[in-house]
Amino acid sequence: MDNSNNTSAFSIASLVLGILAIILFCVYYISLPCAILAIIFGAIGKSKGGRGMAVAGLVLGIIAVALDVLVIVSVISVFTTIT
Repeated sequence: MDNSNNTSAFSIASLVLGILAIILFCVYYISLPCAILAIIFGAIGKSKGGRGMAVAGLVLGIIAVALDVLVIVSVISVFTTIT
């Protein structure tokens, strides 16, 4: 297997995990690990030469982490306000 197939695999994995993390951002215990893996795989794919899908997965992973943090902070805020 040559290097381009490995780069493509990391880039595709990053993009798929990033999309999954964005779609499931309300389910933080699924979305957060997917987003972190998307960031890691995006960085690996980008460093090995894959650009487009790796950067897209990286950006989606970062956005998903921000959304997850926003959801977690909102839930904590609501529960502390109620009690």
